[in-house]
Amino acid sequence: MSDDKSLFSRIDELVAEEHELRTKHAAGQVADDEEKARLHKLEVELDQCWDLLRQRRAKREFGDDPETAQPRPADVVEGYLN
Repeated sequence: MSDDKSLFSRIDELVAEEHELRTKHAAGQVADDEEKARLHKLEVELDQCWDLLRQRRAKREFGDDPETAQPRPADVVEGYLN
């Protein structure tokens, strides 16, 4: 993902997958443990996408090249609030 448009596209895909997973779980088509595991992965990837987008915006705002923004590892992104 090298630009904002592709980041937003990926975010939309992840959100759609999350909604589909929740719908299937509610209909009994997905087991609890499967839903929980996949939801966690989706949430982490969404957090990483939003983090990268924020990095790109900050770099742009301060006159830096947004293309130099790099995705951060899951443990870094997920540790921000802890």
